[in-house]
Amino acid sequence: MNIQYAIKNSTVFVLEANPRASRTVPFVSKTIKVPLAKIAARVMTGRKLKELDFEKADCLSLKYFSIKEAVLPFNRFPGFDTILGPEMRSTGEVMGIDKSFGIAFAKSQIATNQIFPTSGIAFISVNDKDKDDILEIAKNLHELGFKIIATRGTADMLEKSGIACDSVLKISEGRPNVLDMVKNGEIDIIINTPEGRNARSDGYYLRTAAVMQNVPSVTTLSAASAVVQGIKELQSNKKIGVKSIQEY
Repeated sequence: MNIQYAIKNSTVFVLEANPRASRTVPFVSKTIKVPLAKIAARVMTGRKLKELDFEKADCLSLKYFSIKEAVLPFNRFPGFDTILGPEMRSTGEVMGIDKSFGIAFAKSQIATNQIFPTSGIAFISVNDKDKDDILEIAKNLHELGFKIIATRGTADMLEKSGIACDSVLKISEGRPNVLDMVKNGEIDIIINTPEGRNARSDGYYLRTAAVMQNVPSVTTLSAASAVVQGIKELQSNKKIGVKSIQEY
């Protein structure tokens, strides 16, 4: 059963329920080296899992990480916000696999043409509920050698926490502002968790400009944390090796 759902104010809404396997099934099959679709088809004909040796599959002691990432062609649709909702926007999926989580994540991003920098200027702007959790991410970026810039509220919070940070103007506060910096190629990566989906918000203009300028941008703290791990691994001069799935 494939179920698509949305959560609003802690209430779960089921959008679709389809009696079929999702695209996650072939991804998991490749990861654990078990042909799940074939096994499921045989179970439907009356075979037992024990007969198919499914219970012998060692799925919990994998020595590598597999990352599934959606391909989102926002660069083909100027003006589209990169904030995701229930709409189907992906045109495919890719898989990053490696013994290191950071490198596996980096591979998945490279496969979607999202190349994260290993140095430069990081712009951070987060909503109020994320401000406590962004501290560790900002601290790690600073320790990795990134210069941190932020709008006034976030910058004040980072400075009070002992993280060096320069303040920049919001779009509505005058010029030159953060949007000008993105368009001028002065920002290397953006971490922006939105307040909502206001079509005229600063965040919207910032995210759409980032797409047009090919500036990597993340909109959730979990993604930002994974990006930091990837950058840390890449900075340690670990080479991104290429192997077939069978070699793992």
